[in-house]
Amino acid sequence: MKFEPIIVSLLDTDLYKFNMDQVIFHKHTDLIGEYYFKCRNEDIVFTEEMLAEINAQIDHLCTLRFSKEELDYLRSIRFIKNDYVEFLRLWRPIREYVSTSLDENGQLSIVVNGPLFSAMQFEIFLLEIVNEVYFRMQYDYAALRKEAEARLEQKIADFNSGKYTFTYAEFGCRRRLSREWQEEMVRRFATQTKNCVGTSNVYLAKKYHLTPIGTYAHEFVQMYQGIDSIPLAYTNHYAMQDWYTEYKGDNGTALTDTITTDLFLLDFDRSMVNNYTGVRHDSGDPYEWGEKIIAHYKKYGVDPKSKLLLFSDSLDFDRAQELYNYFKDKTKVSFGIGTFCSNDTGVTPLNIVIKLQYVNGRPVAKLSDTPGKAMCKDSDYLKYLKDSVAFRLHREK
Repeated sequence: MKFEPIIVSLLDTDLYKFNMDQVIFHKHTDLIGEYYFKCRNEDIVFTEEMLAEINAQIDHLCTLRFSKEELDYLRSIRFIKNDYVEFLRLWRPIREYVSTSLDENGQLSIVVNGPLFSAMQFEIFLLEIVNEVYFRMQYDYAALRKEAEARLEQKIADFNSGKYTFTYAEFGCRRRLSREWQEEMVRRFATQTKNCVGTSNVYLAKKYHLTPIGTYAHEFVQMYQGIDSIPLAYTNHYAMQDWYTEYKGDNGTALTDTITTDLFLLDFDRSMVNNYTGVRHDSGDPYEWGEKIIAHYKKYGVDPKSKLLLFSDSLDFDRAQELYNYFKDKTKVSFGIGTFCSNDTGVTPLNIVIKLQYVNGRPVAKLSDTPGKAMCKDSDYLKYLKDSVAFRLHREK
């Protein structure tokens, strides 16, 4: 059977990978990162044939380089700096950083270990590869695609009929059905509705003249847990400080829940409130979270209507519309919607992640506002992190 590459461009990833990597390139090139794959679905079995295809796709990924046209596009993004683009001219994915295996129960293991500025770039590519290999080899792909097309038709009709009135960005890379389906879906949403304001996928943003959208992910805050000189309960402070130093407020949507939103708000002081254009929700009750953020803005005398609440936690269009109706008169509202756009077929999508677990040999973790989302290889460290967070919250509240 002819080999068909899944990744055909190193731009086929989320914008925030470049955003975070630029900060690491300028400030933290000494950090070593170790990432682990996890499938949260029960009873998912990968086969030896799937593993072989995944490995072949990773091999191909590691032959890719940025083209001049791609580098020029990155350079055209307002906050991406020329020295970082020149670094990417030299950069390539290194195969030796990635190891894969399959246990006797068909559980897939993927570990990425290398300099953080390089290891972090693998996450989205690997998730795209695993998803597409699994769905093409486990199911009748043509039937899945046909169902996805029918559902897309209905979604477009619902926007154009006025059932849905919110705007959103497509965030579907990491759990997409396939590369070709994400492209078709983004193209049609962008050209046949007025509601899709952009995509996190840099390749598709470039190809279809859309706005590339994204700021940073949990791993950016987590990495500061691996820096000896930084107290664990102050990692949000140092992460936001480095981010502002790098971007001067020009790329400013802060993620609140890496080590709980309550702790984040202790560091989201008057200067940070003014420096950031808004905040992103990714766990916990979105209504409680939104009211908490609005109250925080008011505490500092900031009009919540001048700030953005970006919701991105497992959304479909009905949930997004309900949130929009609730918050639209209180603040600016937008949404990042992923799996519901890129892998809505009637078959349960894979709930797969690749999470940063060690930095410079030290464990790191995400706590989030939903306890079940915590992922840490070291239970003693996870307890220590929770205790550190609880101690600061108790002392400063």
